This record gives sequence, C-alpha cells and structure tokens, in this order.
Amino acid sequence: MRIFYIGGIKVANDKILEIKKQKVSELSEKINNAGSIILADYRGLTVEEDTQLRAALRAEGIDYKVIKNNFIRHAVDGTKLDELKNVLAGPTAVAMSSDEVAPSKILSKFAKQFEAFEIKGGVVDGRVVDVKEILQLAQLPSKEELIAKMLSSLNAPISGFVNVLNGNIRGLVVALNAIAEQKQESA
Repeated sequence: MRIFYIGGIKVANDKILEIKKQKVSELSEKINNAGSIILADYRGLTVEEDTQLRAALRAEGIDYKVIKNNFIRHAVDGTKLDELKNVLAGPTAVAMSSDEVAPSKILSKFAKQFEAFEIKGGVVDGRVVDVKEILQLAQLPSKEELIAKMLSSLNAPISGFVNVLNGNIRGLVVALNAIAEQKQESA
C-alpha cells in the first residue's frame, strides 16, 4: 500500500480514492441541479483579469471553479450530459448557476474583452449547448428585464383606461364650468 501526504496528513491510496469519489459525486449533484453550466479555457489571463472575472461572477451568485477534466468526465459519465466530454481538453474553468442566462452574459462579455479567455461549451436547462448557443443566450434579456417588460405591458391597458376615465371627467368638469360661466354672465 502506497502512502501519500495531503495537507501534511498521511493518507493511503484507498482513502484518496474515496475522497475523489466523494468529490465526483458532489460535482455530479451540482451539475444536475444547475440551471446553466459554462465551461471555459482561462489560459493566458493575468491574475488581475482572473480576479476581475471572479468578482463579477461572485456578485451575481455564480459558482466559478477550476475543476479537473477527469472529475467532470466521471460526473457526467452515463448521463444525458455525456456529450460534454467532447469539450474537455486543456484546463477547464466551470461557472455554475441556477440562473440560465447570467453566466452566459458575464462570460461572453468577458470573452469579448479578453482574447485569452475562451468559452468551450456548456449546459443550459439540462441540455448540452455549444459556444454559438451560449453567445445567443447572452443576447437575451435577463429574467428581471423580462418581468419588468411583462409588467409594463400589463400596466399599459390599465393606464390607458385611467386616462380615458380622467379625460371624460375632465371634459365633464370643463362643460360644467362653461355652463356656470354662461349663467353668471346672463345673471
């Protein structure tokens, strides 16, 4: 039995294998529960650029980590996300979120800003997507913008109705004032 040291702690091969299996299991659960997952190649980014990216993602509540390709392969092995293995070459950073649009917006903006950052592919709503689809998704308005537009469109008929009622009342008041002025002049 070979002995390894992890963080200064003596660990046997079997223990390491158990730790890795647990990490793969946790990753698999996160992948299955995420609304969207974007995989990217971060090679060539400076520390400052990477810090800037992480801060932007953290502000939106997006989980961003560098994960070994083998862990991802094992996590999606035998699932409907098996196609994801095709983009697992080179270092891989993973952005996961319950929001389907936010990660694609931030990462596509960042990819345009810094040429070294490259989106590889991902998963949106349980379906493997390519870079083209991620960039298209980034063009969509956010959930909050869509809700605001919907509420605005629902509010428009009500506002119009109120204006019509106000217009009728305003017209009635003007007519009554005119009649009152005529009676005062004739008296």
